[in-house]
Amino acid sequence: MNNPLTKILQFLDEIGIVYNMEPIIGDTFLPGLKIRNGTLIIDKTRLLYPGDVLHEAGHLATMPPQIRITMDDNLADNDLHKGGEMMAIAWSYAACIHLEIDPHIVFHEYGYKGGGADIVANFSEGRFFGVPLLQWCGMAYEKKFAEQNNTKPFPHMLKWTCDQRPD
Repeated sequence: MNNPLTKILQFLDEIGIVYNMEPIIGDTFLPGLKIRNGTLIIDKTRLLYPGDVLHEAGHLATMPPQIRITMDDNLADNDLHKGGEMMAIAWSYAACIHLEIDPHIVFHEYGYKGGGADIVANFSEGRFFGVPLLQWCGMAYEKKFAEQNNTKPFPHMLKWTCDQRPD
């Protein structure tokens, strides 16, 4: 299975991220993708970069279910979604490693304000960001905490979807 989109969609099915394949009318933040009521909408005819599907799924996966089901296309400019962007980046990198997909498929030259290659380089060298937030949600551990909890550190994920935010 060499098609990254097929691998990504099978993974989303496995972890319970809901998506629909359907035409999208109008402009979207990312070509061929939008979020509607917690569902990732994918228009294969307009999708330019299959890795964008994985990143957008990360936005959904890193939010607790009660927030996930309310998420729509343009995420609010608030602390929750700013932190969610960092978590989605870390989550999608971990998913690439898990799926054995080249991270450059997600972090391509046309995304991340041209910084995709830098993100891959930093993560490949263990300079992560977003991981403390994933840890806060119980989804992954930073190295020092992984050792204390007798598990593997990020990019290993304890779980792929957020159950709930800790108090």
